[in-house]
Amino acid sequence: MEVLKKVLEEFNRLHGSEAQARLVGVNGDEVVIEFEGSFCATCGLYDYFDDIKWEALDFGLELEPAEVLEAEEDEFEHGRYVVKYRLAGKS
Repeated sequence: MEVLKKVLEEFNRLHGSEAQARLVGVNGDEVVIEFEGSFCATCGLYDYFDDIKWEALDFGLELEPAEVLEAEEDEFEHGRYVVKYRLAGKS
């Protein structure tokens, strides 16, 4: 999905020093995205997941975070999270 690729490129451009997003897969109305990075300590972790939603709207794509599938953190404030999104308007 070309639009989704542009959404992730924009997210990485804006947040790349703190977190990088990578498309894991698309299956029907589900989109799975992996986030990895140090993440800003003053920002809420879930704000990063919501930021993809807002970036997508700028490109005409409606995504809703649905579930954190995996979460890994180490002692150096670094983490990796895999998040499932649903395309809005789909069941």
